[in-house]
Amino acid sequence: MPTQLVRAGRLFLLLTVMLMTATLARAGSHDDLAVSVTNGSDPVLCAEKDNISIDFSSDLVRSFRIEAAHPAYITSIQRDSFEADWTDCDMSGDPVHHSGVKVPTRKTIYEEPDIWLVGWTMPTFWRPSTATVRIGDRVESGLHLVQVWMIRPMGGEEVLVFYPQDGYWRMRPKAPAGLAPTAFGSSMLIGPIEMDGRPIVRIKEIAFDPTARTFTLQFALGGSATIKLAHIDQNRQTLEVSMDKPISGRPFAGLRSMYVTEFNNDVARIAVREPGAKGWREGPILDFQTSTASAVWMGRTTISRHNTSSPDIVLNGFSAAPRP
Repeated sequence: MPTQLVRAGRLFLLLTVMLMTATLARAGSHDDLAVSVTNGSDPVLCAEKDNISIDFSSDLVRSFRIEAAHPAYITSIQRDSFEADWTDCDMSGDPVHHSGVKVPTRKTIYEEPDIWLVGWTMPTFWRPSTATVRIGDRVESGLHLVQVWMIRPMGGEEVLVFYPQDGYWRMRPKAPAGLAPTAFGSSMLIGPIEMDGRPIVRIKEIAFDPTARTFTLQFALGGSATIKLAHIDQNRQTLEVSMDKPISGRPFAGLRSMYVTEFNNDVARIAVREPGAKGWREGPILDFQTSTASAVWMGRTTISRHNTSSPDIVLNGFSAAPRP
């Protein structure tokens, strides 16, 4: 490999590590609230089942930040993996709701030169289609998946995916040069979480404001939230979440992911910053139980064969005040 490329790779890795360090340092602001962090994860053999479940609860929080950053090993990946692994999986017990279409149906629901939204309706989905998606006067029903695309040199890049019917969100930064595309991995739940076979957030409507790059969610359990696409580049993506009121008696956010082994996972480790602690507490995610923390990092430090390039996730900036 030419010396210049080696130096460039080392420089990018150094910048990535510096970025993650800065992100974690910012996450530890003494002004941030500490929230309850609990682990409902269980071991599984199926790599396509979300067995990792980390919940965030507080009677005070009205706003917080979610960041997705490339894993520290991003520049050392020689072969990225996106393929599903159905080994030891049995999904025959999942609910099935028919949509009325016979094949996956795609439609562009909003478009401008540097950002566009694409909606998909599948023949079947595990939940009924009750949520609607609104952009201005346009209202779409029956969408199972909405992709947010942004322009990149010589094409576009999918940076955010949300599922209106169960409230799951997946995010990733723009891909580093030469590594496009990277993989999606862990999912986030934003809003009042309830159980219906698995954790969900029931949404009545998602409205998108293209000018503000902001989604407004109306929840079936009451209340609302805004999710702003605050920042995205080739290192990280940041969502700023603001709720109209605190969510009491149930989690206000959750991470859903998968872990089978250290070499077959989308998330393997967790680190928490706890009030009064001299440093971060970190360890394997299946061993984690509970914490009160002002910031939480969930990700990987070693390469996985499943969604190898999928991002780490950080939650921080918990506040009792809504974001401006």
